[in-house]
Amino acid sequence: MFPCKTPQEAIDRLQDIHASSVQALHDALARFVQTRVPPTPEERARFRYPEIRVTYAPDGPPPVSQRAYAKFNAPGVYTTTVTHPALFTDYLLENLDPLVNEYGATVEVGLSDAEMPYSYVIDGVSDLGVGDVPPQELARWFPTPQLTAVGDEIVDGEYDFQNSDYRPLALYDGLRVDYSLKRLTHYSGTEWRAFQPWILFTNYARYVDEFVRWAIEQIRQGDRYEKLICSGGITIDASNLDDDPEGRVAASPWRKYQMPAYHLTARDGHGITLVNIGVGPSNAKNITDHLAVLRPHCWLMVGHCGGLRQSQRIGDYVLAHAYLRKDEVLDRILPADVPIPPIAEVQMSIQQAAMEVTGESGEALKRRLRTGTVVSFSDRNWELYWGRERRLINISRSIGVDMESCMIAAQGFRHRVPYGTLLCISDKPLHGEIKLPGTANKFYERAIGEHLKIGIAAVERMRHDGVVLHSRKLRSFDEPPFR
Repeated sequence: MFPCKTPQEAIDRLQDIHASSVQALHDALARFVQTRVPPTPEERARFRYPEIRVTYAPDGPPPVSQRAYAKFNAPGVYTTTVTHPALFTDYLLENLDPLVNEYGATVEVGLSDAEMPYSYVIDGVSDLGVGDVPPQELARWFPTPQLTAVGDEIVDGEYDFQNSDYRPLALYDGLRVDYSLKRLTHYSGTEWRAFQPWILFTNYARYVDEFVRWAIEQIRQGDRYEKLICSGGITIDASNLDDDPEGRVAASPWRKYQMPAYHLTARDGHGITLVNIGVGPSNAKNITDHLAVLRPHCWLMVGHCGGLRQSQRIGDYVLAHAYLRKDEVLDRILPADVPIPPIAEVQMSIQQAAMEVTGESGEALKRRLRTGTVVSFSDRNWELYWGRERRLINISRSIGVDMESCMIAAQGFRHRVPYGTLLCISDKPLHGEIKLPGTANKFYERAIGEHLKIGIAAVERMRHDGVVLHSRKLRSFDEPPFR
């Protein structure tokens, strides 16, 4: 391990080691495809992730900090492996600077023992011609993804650091991050590097159309936003705005992808991503497990729900401040009786954004926007079991029902990503107002534009105001120092 005097020196060395490892693996793969000459043991020893170790050995009381991250819970040696350090530079500096300058920690960087799978350094089977080589032959000579080495034990509080010489420095190591980066590209139809730090989720494709229209208008104005990167390989920027951008996006092969994503990039790096997660909690868990490694600033669910109260009207809003998790997907990992608290800063930003977009406040806004409990089921036809579910919905005081929102919030809580939910009532199944094709279309045309603009305004407000979102209520007792 090489001692580093400053956080920037540590990051520079991480970048050098990572680039060298990737190049060595890439060169060995290219040679093998052409000549079938495998790497020597000495060459394979270079196919490894860089490692960073941070040692905290205080000689006095620790500094007092209200910050939720970049702090130590105990003395010790903290370590993790790192991938793509050049692209995570801001994140690394954000965490290392306080640990070194406030806590007096020392930093070392070197080559780890964790091998880098060959599939994580190539762009699909066409790269280098690896698709022409049987996978089992490549697996004989090159590192492959070993799922026994990839897990969320740190995230879920199951990591046994009591019997280890080292404590985890971050929630995810290099192997876990690379695993998710490849999955993001696979599911979204866009390069993972395109994802922005502010994320909106929706469960209806029509929100995508509205987001694309809004994004194109922002690019036309030329203020903050630069380009729109779309699932299916389409990019819209100032150079092609006159070439029917909406039509090009609509005609792209986005249907090939399970959860299409659309990224509006900004000059300051604080752009917005919209992901259409479709229907169901499994999709919601899937994509958030992978997005979490990017350490976004916030994610919001902006979708439709059923209204459960007689006084609600179709087109009204539900701002969730509690979640009744009946989707069951996370129950073994995060038991359903673990409360998912609202994030006050997010709630306030959504409320203020609703006032701004609707032009309403006070009692007028209260008539349209109601705060309360949202219940999520894994079964879309939960209404068929109303007799069984009625009592729990009643005593929980639930006001909205869907399939995804509780999972988005629970995953935010679990992965320490600030979260929020603003839903729009599209039907009232308990009061005879069900979705019918004609009435649904009228609702969509009227409601979607305003609803999406509230979600966008909320993240814009949080970004502009510099709201400190990374709340201490998301941190566990034995939390790693990195956010």
